[in-house]
Amino acid sequence: MNNQTSSVAEGTAKEQSLPFRQIFESQPGLLLILSPDLRVQAATDVYLRETLTVREEIIDKHVFDVFPDNPEVTEASSTQSLKASFAQVFATGKAHKMDVFRYDIPDPEHEGKFLERYWHTVNSAVLDDQGNITCIIHETFNVTEREKARLQLKESQEREQHALAHAELQRTRLERLFEQAPAALAMLEGPDLVFKVFNESYQQLFPGRKLMNLPLFEALPELKDQPIEAIIRHVYDTGETFEGKEVLIPVARFADKEPEDIYWDFIYQALYDAQGKINGVLIFALDMTEVVLSRRQLEKNAEALQALNQELEARVERRTKALQIAQSIAEKQKQRLERLFTDAPAAICILEGPELVFELVNPIYQQLFPGRELLGKSILEALPEIEHNDVYRTLREVYETGKTHEEEGMHIPLARPGDGVLEDRYFKYIQQARYNEHGLIDGILVLAFEVTEQIEARRAVEAGARQLQLITDSLPVLIGYLDKDQVYRFTNKAYETWFPNKPGGFLGRSVLEVIGEKAYQNVKGYIDRALAGERLDFEAEMPYRNDFTKHIQTSYVPDIRDGVVQGFYTLVTDVTERVEARRALEKSEQEAKAIAEELATANEDLQATNQQLLHTNSDLDNFIYTASHDLRAPISNIEMLMGELLLELPPESLELEEVGNILGMMKGSIERFKKTINNLTEITRLQKDHITEAKVVNLEDLVKEVILDLDQNIQKAGAQIQTSVISCTHVTFSEKNLRSIIYNLLSNAIKYRHPDRIPQVMVSCHLTAEYMVLKVQDNGLGLGPAQQKQLFSMFRRFHDHVEGSGVGLYMVKRIVDNAGGKIEVESNLGEGTTFKVYLKNPLYRK
Repeated sequence: MNNQTSSVAEGTAKEQSLPFRQIFESQPGLLLILSPDLRVQAATDVYLRETLTVREEIIDKHVFDVFPDNPEVTEASSTQSLKASFAQVFATGKAHKMDVFRYDIPDPEHEGKFLERYWHTVNSAVLDDQGNITCIIHETFNVTEREKARLQLKESQEREQHALAHAELQRTRLERLFEQAPAALAMLEGPDLVFKVFNESYQQLFPGRKLMNLPLFEALPELKDQPIEAIIRHVYDTGETFEGKEVLIPVARFADKEPEDIYWDFIYQALYDAQGKINGVLIFALDMTEVVLSRRQLEKNAEALQALNQELEARVERRTKALQIAQSIAEKQKQRLERLFTDAPAAICILEGPELVFELVNPIYQQLFPGRELLGKSILEALPEIEHNDVYRTLREVYETGKTHEEEGMHIPLARPGDGVLEDRYFKYIQQARYNEHGLIDGILVLAFEVTEQIEARRAVEAGARQLQLITDSLPVLIGYLDKDQVYRFTNKAYETWFPNKPGGFLGRSVLEVIGEKAYQNVKGYIDRALAGERLDFEAEMPYRNDFTKHIQTSYVPDIRDGVVQGFYTLVTDVTERVEARRALEKSEQEAKAIAEELATANEDLQATNQQLLHTNSDLDNFIYTASHDLRAPISNIEMLMGELLLELPPESLELEEVGNILGMMKGSIERFKKTINNLTEITRLQKDHITEAKVVNLEDLVKEVILDLDQNIQKAGAQIQTSVISCTHVTFSEKNLRSIIYNLLSNAIKYRHPDRIPQVMVSCHLTAEYMVLKVQDNGLGLGPAQQKQLFSMFRRFHDHVEGSGVGLYMVKRIVDNAGGKIEVESNLGEGTTFKVYLKNPLYRK
């Protein structure tokens, strides 16, 4: 690109002709040419489109008049940054590469407004023969989307940290609720039902006994082989909640004591993991021994009433007192449960009856629906918008079946206070049936948490993570993250091209396991330094496998949080080709030095040989020219004598078939001889005339003219000709020679067509930095490998069923060689042939 822009700059200084200006304006880069006083002299079409400007409105205007500062951006001056770059170019005469910077452009549709843009810019000086700056080439790249993505990622990470902190606060509140609950609560994990969590109330049921991290039947072995074992196993295996009322379970409160009869009210409820599989059991227990014993005592008193009538008043008094005790205990338990619901940090409500009427609503639940009256109303009356939502459907199912239902993030649109607009809200909740004293469902207990912020934060984080993965996967650099245990926590797609593994299969694996022992030893010292908090840039040779060694340029960037290194980021660039090229260059320099003397000695012999070859070539050219010239007269005489012979022969002789055949063969031989002489004359002209005047040729028009010249052949063959030369419409070349190239290649494509299919020929063209590449592709007879090696030899033909002299391709190659180009052929026998003609691009400079 630098060579092209330099050429364009020189052309501008010398007032180039229109085609060169058009070539510059059609360049794919974002380019400006500025005069020394920073006025716009020229601009590419791509630059105009990217900056939303019009060429006529910016030419000869000062660049900072065209692109002033955005007055709404106060943190930095865009024009000052660009002026500083221009000043450095003027001071040094060397190109200056600017870091990515913000430079907003005027919005053409809104006067006084600007569009946010970020640019990566290089300013280069064009010098005249005296070293003076004649103009500035301003080349820039629009990196706005990349910069915005980077800023959005940073904001996403900040939101993620806030969401995680909020989630941690909720978890702490829930743990506090669990610990302060007046009922005995415990969580058993795994198939062995291991005590992992229990509150103080549960521990007080068994003072002095060790429970934590012990299986249930190891911590309380007296429960083994009792009916309670089958019940809790059934809950774990099926997920069905079990509720026991005043069940007798002999248990020892102290490890060194005998079991005693204890009556329990309890609920066993299955716990689920994130995948919905049962991973434990929740125990909710109340010691009802005193209540049961009191009631039984009352029953005994009632049975003995008739026999002990004399003690009636005393017994009635004792029974009344026992009843009062039982009622007091029950009332206390009720008050404790209501206080638990009221003070719980989670949202809790109780829905009563088939209409699901709000019987109890704690303050946290009421806060979810500000301004709404809930108590005493059915759920559809209080929250009519949930009628067609899954949350109402599952409430009905829980009430009808008794099966507990749980959701992690249910989407429930709810009306916003004030305007009634539906808002997207998300809730985590448990719906559990409530049973009356007869074991019938009479309501539903709901425990809920609003997780709208967590869901939105998680989605934002996931979107940011996906965007980060897409960006890093598009880069050829290996990008990864290793934690402090040297285990991969992130890798981009480039890792898959170096190490055989499934996508995502690197995560959780150690660096030693991924890259191998030998390669690991080469970087182990750098890894230790990175984990000590040091940022590193280094190069190393990495023998990853026996047949796979890479030279890498690597950066290690420590991840330091709160003063502690949590891991480090690794960026690995493959510099194997560069290292091997440097080594090859060093070896080449050594070899060059060793053979320098041989070359000096051989130079004289080569010069002598070259003179001899030039002399031989000149003699050959003179011979061809003399032969083609001297043979014209004899063949003309033969043709004339042939005509006289036809006049002298009797008419009856001309009617003989044998005579007609012989005369036809003679005429054909004469015509072929004349064509051969003409071809020899053309070859001589090509050999003597190496330098032909070049001019700008319209390639599209020239191809159309050649197709018209071959129209009869095309119609006769039924050929289909397609062209696509729009990318190189104007070509600088000898028009006569270019016509000869196209004519020969097209006529051959039609002439050597395949008899079993319609001839299809494609003429196309594209530009590279060094060449204009003209391509002619057919579906004809094709050539084998041996034929392709002799294809461009003089008088060489491979198909005798059509007319030809065998010099057309020789002439094409000679024309291309004389112009400093090259010609290539790709062909498969029976399938077709493609010719590629490489003509020098006049704008190319090495």
